[in-house]
Amino acid sequence: MACPWKICCGRRKQKYAKETEKEQEQVQVQVQQCAVPAGSLGVQPFRKMGLTDDKDIKAMLKGSKLWKIKSHSWRKQRLYRLEKDGMTIWYESPSKGARSKQIFSVMHIEGVREGHQSEGLQKYGHTFPEKQCLTISFKGKRRNLDLAAPTEMEAQLWVRGLNKLIKRVEAMSQREKLDHWIRDYLHQADENKDNKMSFKEIKNMLKMINIDMDDDYAFRLFKTCDRSSNDRLEEHEIEEFCTLLMKRPELEEIFKRYSGEDRVLSVEELLEFLRDQGESATLENARRIIRTYELNEKAKQHDLMMQDGFMMYLLSPESDIFNQAHASIYQDMNQPLSHYFISSSHNTYLTDNQLGGASSTEAYIRALMNGCRCVELDCWEGPNGEPIIYHGHTLTSKILFKDVIRTIRDYAFKHSPYPVILSLENHCGLEQQTTLARHLKTILGDMLVTQTIDGKEPQELPAPEQLKGKILVKGKKLRSWLGDDENFNLCLEEEDESQAESRRSSQQDLERLQAKDYSEISQALSDLVVYLKTTSFHGFQNPVKSLPAYEMSSFSESKVRKLAKESANAFIRHNSCHISRTYPSGFRTDSSNYNPQEMWNVGCQLVALNFQTPGYEMDLNDGRFRENGMCGYVLKPNFMQDPDTSFDPEYPGCGLKQDVKTLTVKVITAQQLPKINKEKNNSIVDPLVRVEVYGVPLDNSKKETEYILNNGFNPTWDETLSLQVRIPELALVRFLVEDYDTTSSNDFIGQFTLPFTSLRQGYRHIHLLSKDGASLSPATLFVHITIEGW
Repeated sequence: MACPWKICCGRRKQKYAKETEKEQEQVQVQVQQCAVPAGSLGVQPFRKMGLTDDKDIKAMLKGSKLWKIKSHSWRKQRLYRLEKDGMTIWYESPSKGARSKQIFSVMHIEGVREGHQSEGLQKYGHTFPEKQCLTISFKGKRRNLDLAAPTEMEAQLWVRGLNKLIKRVEAMSQREKLDHWIRDYLHQADENKDNKMSFKEIKNMLKMINIDMDDDYAFRLFKTCDRSSNDRLEEHEIEEFCTLLMKRPELEEIFKRYSGEDRVLSVEELLEFLRDQGESATLENARRIIRTYELNEKAKQHDLMMQDGFMMYLLSPESDIFNQAHASIYQDMNQPLSHYFISSSHNTYLTDNQLGGASSTEAYIRALMNGCRCVELDCWEGPNGEPIIYHGHTLTSKILFKDVIRTIRDYAFKHSPYPVILSLENHCGLEQQTTLARHLKTILGDMLVTQTIDGKEPQELPAPEQLKGKILVKGKKLRSWLGDDENFNLCLEEEDESQAESRRSSQQDLERLQAKDYSEISQALSDLVVYLKTTSFHGFQNPVKSLPAYEMSSFSESKVRKLAKESANAFIRHNSCHISRTYPSGFRTDSSNYNPQEMWNVGCQLVALNFQTPGYEMDLNDGRFRENGMCGYVLKPNFMQDPDTSFDPEYPGCGLKQDVKTLTVKVITAQQLPKINKEKNNSIVDPLVRVEVYGVPLDNSKKETEYILNNGFNPTWDETLSLQVRIPELALVRFLVEDYDTTSSNDFIGQFTLPFTSLRQGYRHIHLLSKDGASLSPATLFVHITIEGW
């Protein structure tokens, strides 16, 4: 006997089809055309954005003459104007041959600051009233744009207008981002700006969007859409061409599998899909999804979903590969600090390499806004009694300590409410050390932790929740908590192993050095070190709690590897109660990074990396801290919190009884991959996909697909890759797309990294990121994920 539920479902779908057959056909056409909204090249998106009558937006469309400020001597007036697409800022320049360099997208703006709030305007903007100044900061490594308007009113309208556009971008769906993306290329390809597309212009556009389409096929597609038979595509003809171009056969197949031949998805059929996806399979949730993503109002009323609504759902964050429940703070934040991995930066002040790169307060802003919770300050004697920060004995530029502290005060808690750690590397004499302490106290005020929570010597470290909105100083401390002069516990400067060897000549020399250190430590600065007192490492103590909880040590990367190889379990036990900081070798003069996973495997909390240097190491760091609301604190696995743990990353089977998990990734397609060589129009990528697992040594593995020749627009693989994971709590998964090259190493196209425990099974889109972590929207990978043994 047939299921009554399915019979009811079928009748409802038939009734809907009969009632609205004509209307449904009209809606289908409208929905299909949404790839390029009506108006095509001359599109006016502000009605859709809700900004049709906005005065600020209207003024931005007319444009303003703003001063661009780069130095004391370089300041030029330029006409800045919002383009009609509502997403692009154009500015005029005397150089006509560089127009492409004079356009930037609102999608790439990180934020807008009013007044003299950037390092550039603080240095060079004082000839303009503060209320006439603004700074546009960008995602990734692009430099700030410092501007001054002729009037305060004009500056304000640009600040307000840009903020409205930024909010609109944040609320855009993936489909809307795709609309903007294709519209932008249509504008570029329309050489004579007549809002029509010849076949030559269409071919140029295809190369721009990274597809080398066969001429015969492209021409047939062109002629199919050229309904006016004038060898030009106009408005709806362009829309039809783009609709055909952007068809997703793989999504159509999935939709048909669940909806049946009528191509309309009922609540019950959507429920079946959700169940297979591992989602919340309730009628209430299925109805909510239809109401949220379905484009046809009539279909919504009947609790039905059409193919375009289904695609909107699959492209939404709700259907992302990253578990959105982990996008907010969901972990217990009441554990001791030693129980967390903490996002940490090395040489935070640098924007480039550590030999001659620039030091900048902007580097602190970028790190803090990226979720970093431990920043480094290399403090040196400066002129006029003011300490400076730079990389000592190098050609890096210098910045004032007090300017850095003001910047930290202003940005410490804009991204995350949890405590910020100042890792002080002190090279100052007593007088300027006292100045350091004065600036910390006067500038930071109540933010600065100057005593323990209960006023007593801590038996264990406080929790992040207890230190919300607080700033901790990590450094040397003169006396023990009881003030016993015989119990001085002094530490040596953090140093590389090679430097350490040169000073370990004799015990007598060591004692003299310790005495010298003591005489050069300011009491005022020492008093500000409360929970994070740096000490020399003298081996692992048993029991680990015999050391005071507030004592911590720093290790070079080579030292960590040595200890991990010889005493991994002892290291993990030590780190269950005490903080460890790791830092790159001094020989990394190019400010490159080490693999942070090796340090996390033994429980080190402060794994400091050069945030200014992109690479897989920073991808792993971003992936590690992507969860828990990107707040910069991630709770370590339970087996790393126990001081009696038997876990050893080299032999994970001995310490934990866990079944091996098999991660199976079916790499299906990619969409709108960026061009690598934008200067050469004929250069098309040959993409391949690699899936990488980083974790304990036995879990480290990589598998890759074949490459697809000359197609970065919509390549199809349909290849299955399988990888095994033994300790999922420590593992990270990195999805990497590269441009295959037969004669040299492959070029990076995009990547996305996330914790294994944040992976979601089923059909998922992966939204790719650039080398410096910025969005490559609308570039995506489409995959199917299964995890056996989970």
